[in-house]
Amino acid sequence: MNTEGSAPVVLAARNLVRRFGDRVAVDGISFEVRAGESVGLLGPNGAGKTTTFSMVTGLLRPDSGELLLGGAALVSDTDPIKRRLGLVPQDLALYEELDARRNLGFFAAIQGVGRSRIPEAVRSALEFVGLSDRADDRVGTFSGGMKRRLNLAAALLHDPDILLLDEPTVGVDPQSRNAIFDNIAELRRRGKTLLYTTHYMEEVERLCDRVIIIDRGRIVADDSLARLRHRAGAGAGAELRIELEEPAPETLTGILRDIPGIGSVRIDGRSVQVRVGSLAAGSSQVLGRLAEAGIGVRSFSAEPPNLEAVFLELTGRSLRDS
Repeated sequence: MNTEGSAPVVLAARNLVRRFGDRVAVDGISFEVRAGESVGLLGPNGAGKTTTFSMVTGLLRPDSGELLLGGAALVSDTDPIKRRLGLVPQDLALYEELDARRNLGFFAAIQGVGRSRIPEAVRSALEFVGLSDRADDRVGTFSGGMKRRLNLAAALLHDPDILLLDEPTVGVDPQSRNAIFDNIAELRRRGKTLLYTTHYMEEVERLCDRVIIIDRGRIVADDSLARLRHRAGAGAGAELRIELEEPAPETLTGILRDIPGIGSVRIDGRSVQVRVGSLAAGSSQVLGRLAEAGIGVRSFSAEPPNLEAVFLELTGRSLRDS
């Protein structure tokens, strides 16, 4: 567990266990989230990530273990401390026959926002997600991306300390996805604490300070992306990017694939990209084979393993694997 940092712990899971019949979906998971952190919660399908997230949000009750908000145990669905949480669910929670303003007014009321404060809370939330000009339009006329943004606005009405975001960009177009990214980045700047689940590695790399990876009901990693890359080390590999002096010969792919530990090889004219298992050994072997073949190199660089490579190294599975 990552315990670094001086900010107070605002959300903690302690030895969470959840069974479905004879199957243990979550097997003693513990982690902490500190004030102002943005934490990505990842796991392959069936790993226990969704069950863990459902327990944190209060949608599922753990068989054993406990959840704490600000040091206080969460004991029931109606516990007042749950108002510190704002949930952005994966499934859209909106009334399509109502306009955006009435949708948010309804959610503000059930989240405990005082009646006199609701109009300002709704106005501010609509402005934040860029939907002020559609406030009086029926939600059924909105695009998928606009609904996702309104879904986010609904979670902000009571000004929660902690936002739980369950795949908030699923099924949206690139423009709407970037708009949601900008909203989340602004929430980070405002000091909100975020727990974020997604199937898109690039979102975690862009938005999160720390990554928790769950596999087979247990936490297999909990650290910053930089330290996870270092921990995975040679096993996660690296990508070599080589610019040749002349266009690559047709035989180059075969030459490189003969090297032990070589993964993918992509060649486009003078540009060559090679995935290697070990940065040090792979680099020297690739450059050595190029020299032996009389192929001149104009430039050479290496990229550290990305989060997808780290994830595969730690779990042996893709994030989307079932």
